[in-house]
Amino acid sequence: MGGWLEPGVVATLQHMLPVDLGRYATFRPPYVRGLAYLALKDGRAAATEFQKILDHRGVAPVSLLYPLAYLQQGRAWALVGDIPKARAAYESFLTLWKDADSDVPILEEAKREYARLTLPS
Repeated sequence: MGGWLEPGVVATLQHMLPVDLGRYATFRPPYVRGLAYLALKDGRAAATEFQKILDHRGVAPVSLLYPLAYLQQGRAWALVGDIPKARAAYESFLTLWKDADSDVPILEEAKREYARLTLPS
């Protein structure tokens, strides 16, 4: 695979579980684990990691990772084919970012991905 996603990276990231929602971790461990699961094409595990962030917003109420967890969770649900959950997650992200500059690359990308989910079959 190469890069940061070497075999065993998820196992290594599991060691961070005790501090996942700690004051100084500010959502990084579950977010990175979620990204690793996405890279491994394990959408359900990825969605679970991002849900940990969404369930605990009070840990870091202004963290950028909170709205991004909705986007990544949308990608995770799309990966497993759960389009209603994917749409809901994208809609939450887009609502949170409704006032962002329209030319922010990740926002443009999210809008394109969401549009593909809403196309008639």
